Amino acid sequence: SKIKPDECYHLAASSFVSYSFDDESSILTSNFNGTHHLLASIKEVVPECRFFFAGSSEMFGRVFHAPQNELTPFNPRSVYGISKLASHHLVQNYRNQYGIFACTGILYNHESPRRDFKFVTRKITSTVAKIKLGLENKLYLGNLDALRDWGYAPDYVYAMWLMLQNHSPENYVIASGMNHSVRELVDCAFSHVGLDYQDFVEVDQRFYRPTEAVPLCGDSWKIRDELNWNSKNNFPDIVAEMVESDLSFF
Repeated sequence: SKIKPDECYHLAASSFVSYSFDDESSILTSNFNGTHHLLASIKEVVPECRFFFAGSSEMFGRVFHAPQNELTPFNPRSVYGISKLASHHLVQNYRNQYGIFACTGILYNHESPRRDFKFVTRKITSTVAKIKLGLENKLYLGNLDALRDWGYAPDYVYAMWLMLQNHSPENYVIASGMNHSVRELVDCAFSHVGLDYQDFVEVDQRFYRPTEAVPLCGDSWKIRDELNWNSKNNFPDIVAEMVESDLSFF
């Protein structure tokens, strides 16, 4: 009770989507209960604390139109997406029932050199760096034509902060608004080090998702209009920064 923060950013979660097909119980328990513990503590100890919850585009799941915005119906199709949606509803409940300044940022994929190696973006940039350095020979991937809305993590963190400076708690989609394929990412990464990806990439069925994701693309009109936020860093620059970081890492 001696610690009374002004702001709380709840980013912790089991966030690797494919795990949720294999370990449903731990995904649901850790993601939902963690959110509940934080909200309950804020309500009891420091109700004036402002709370940001990191939602996910996986809450939209199987979509029927693009881009998606705050009015798009939720239709999660992974246990991870379900856990995030349940937590989002809990955030709404604490806001409406207890007057907590609690809001959800519906985050699309956001990348930086700090991305974990198990995610496809870092897997690609780190392997490209290893190939350039003579430490690897091949990069094995699943569906090269899978599309994602990839943005720059520092831009998205700034959006989180802006949300808690707002005059009232609002939910916002945080996205770049552009889809890129895995193939484009691979091409950018290899081109950055002067190599042709076709000489090094092999498709491996093991890396296809059990149900390959329907492309998701976010429309951030609301946060642009209300908080003057924009996704600033472009896709090739993000990939280049990650490759450069990995070249110095190995």
